[in-house]
Amino acid sequence: MGAAQSQGSGMGPWYDESTTHRFRQGLLPIGGTYAVPAVDDGGTRGGTSSDEHMNVDKVNSMPTDLLGREYETFPAPEPLRQHGPARIIAMCNQKGGVGKTTSSINIAGALSQYGRRVLIVDFDPQGAATVGLGINANTVENTVYTALFDMSVDPHEVIHATDFENIDIMPANIDLSAAEVQLVTEVGREQVLASVLRKVRNEYDVIIVDCQPSLGLLTVNALTAADGVIIPVAAEFFALRGVALLMQSIEKVQSRINPRLEVYGVLVTMFTRTLHCEEVLQRIYEAFQGKVFHSVISRSIKLPDATVAAAPITIYAPGHKTAKEYREVARELIAKGIVP
Repeated sequence: MGAAQSQGSGMGPWYDESTTHRFRQGLLPIGGTYAVPAVDDGGTRGGTSSDEHMNVDKVNSMPTDLLGREYETFPAPEPLRQHGPARIIAMCNQKGGVGKTTSSINIAGALSQYGRRVLIVDFDPQGAATVGLGINANTVENTVYTALFDMSVDPHEVIHATDFENIDIMPANIDLSAAEVQLVTEVGREQVLASVLRKVRNEYDVIIVDCQPSLGLLTVNALTAADGVIIPVAAEFFALRGVALLMQSIEKVQSRINPRLEVYGVLVTMFTRTLHCEEVLQRIYEAFQGKVFHSVISRSIKLPDATVAAAPITIYAPGHKTAKEYREVARELIAKGIVP
């Protein structure tokens, strides 16, 4: 790009297409000024002055994540010597289609491969997590709905082992849709799920509650039972709009019912390298700062393939980029002490 073109673009004479490439690759932080070759009096590209300018090659040697933060690599965790009590995590966002169920299954898959015992509680009447792990909820006798309302049923009778080591599930089906109405008249209606999970908590390292896309009583039950919340947010504008309402609900639960509830982090999903996604990612970071997970989950056609195969992508295609991203999330959860 010539000097005249550079000045006309407002980017400065040092700007060229390689800078765009580095930005796209996550090597240059968003919104920063970095650079660069020294410029002679004529405004043309000159030699590099190490005293006055940062060498772009040095920027390349300092890896950053997509938000420009110094990239952290989290080590593979050591196996646990004993299991339990579990950390309970609510996977929550009232907007549908942001990757709650996909992330629940795949984070569970990654954690299981690191020796953590995981229970997924399918708390969505659609039963997507149940189907996604190869169980036909319409043929099982007991579901999470049974555990909520039939006190004679032991929660252990509801839990089903999956085909994958260290992953169990408490299945759900359309029966759960009636729970919102029934909970209204229940004594301690916000704490029904907590009382169920209390009986199985010591047998797992992590319990992931896959919430339905709403802010009703089922979600309030999940927030009341949980130690913390992970908020999956798709890298698109509309996904941002509902997060403020979710945060209000979380704050109400914190102040009135469950003061120990934490926001563990925001997990950005369905990311593609477009200007729109990059801008949304920046807005998410402005709102949540250090709560945004370092690993960003890319949009991938391999995820639907894994869903059809009824397996976590970390097991179905362990070498795939998205599988590596979910393993990075699992390592980050363990390194930060969120998961034992």
